[in-house]
Amino acid sequence: MKITVIGATGMAGSAIVAEALKRGHSVTALARSEEKLAKLPANANLTTRTQDAFQLTTADLTASDVVVDAFATAPAQAYLHVDLATHLVSQLRETTTPRLAFILGAGSLLTGDDHHLFVHDLEQAPEAASFISVPQNQLKELTFLRDVDNVNWFGVSPAANFHPGEATAAKLGTDELLANDQGESGTSAGTMAVAILDEIENPQHHQTRFTVADN
Repeated sequence: MKITVIGATGMAGSAIVAEALKRGHSVTALARSEEKLAKLPANANLTTRTQDAFQLTTADLTASDVVVDAFATAPAQAYLHVDLATHLVSQLRETTTPRLAFILGAGSLLTGDDHHLFVHDLEQAPEAASFISVPQNQLKELTFLRDVDNVNWFGVSPAANFHPGEATAAKLGTDELLANDQGESGTSAGTMAVAILDEIENPQHHQTRFTVADN
């Protein structure tokens, strides 16, 4: 399968590239930094390209079977999460290929007895001003995607603590914030990569979001 990964040098993107290559897929890794792309492990099935994701055309996107949006940006430009989703969707209206995969935030998940949005808990953190625009805009991104019914997409949200690390046993859910038996709510980049590749190889979710956590 041909898989394009946007944001391929970031925490999530690089884990997805590694997992896809391990499974024998052909991967095109896109990022803004040629220097960072050069640090990805060499592999006969890997093509790297310095690319502004906002310049991707319909022809660029349809050259792959799946396009994974693992884009990340500074909080000051968190609105770009929404802008990139709208750009990718606009290029692929009324298509079934490629399938679009979006890594979304934990803030759009529900938690507590009253099933409130987790982003509202994050907004109460003392340091919220330094990061809160990211989960807020990833919630807007999901809200936008939920109205898209003529593009083949799915989304995945991590648990509260999305961190570097190898894959562990995983717990899957739909819209509720997950935690393990010790009450820890976390998802490693490796666990996220496995969940995305499993979904790519064996589609279970169409035009919807699911969540994955370390078990």
